[in-house]
Amino acid sequence: MGIQDIIEGKKEWRAHMARVKALPKDYQIVYKEIQKYLFKIGLVELTDGIGLLSGIVDFFEEGAALGKGVLEVTGSDVATFCDDLIKDSKTYYDIYQESVDQEVNKAMKKVIDKKK
Repeated sequence: MGIQDIIEGKKEWRAHMARVKALPKDYQIVYKEIQKYLFKIGLVELTDGIGLLSGIVDFFEEGAALGKGVLEVTGSDVATFCDDLIKDSKTYYDIYQESVDQEVNKAMKKVIDKKK
C-alpha cells in the first residue's frame, strides 16, 4: 500500500463520516454502535475498504428520507440486524479457528505416523 492509497483511503473515510454526520441523531447513534460491533468481531471485509459500512449508510439514508426512525429500519434488536448482515462473512475469529484446527490436525497426524 503506497502513500497515495493511504491518502485516498483517508479521503474516502472522511467523506463516509460526513455522510454519517448528516444523518438524523438516532441514526448516527445506531450507526456508531453497529460500527463498534463490526470492528469488535473482526470482520475481514472491513479491512478491504468501507463497502459494508457505506451500504449501511445508504440504507440509513433511505430510511431517514422516508421519515422512518432508525429502529423501524433495523428492528429493535440491532445486534441481530448486524448478525444478519454478516452471516456469510468471514471474521478473523473464523480464520484463527481454522488455523488452530489445521495445526492440531498436523500435530495429530505426526503422532499417529510415529505410532506406526
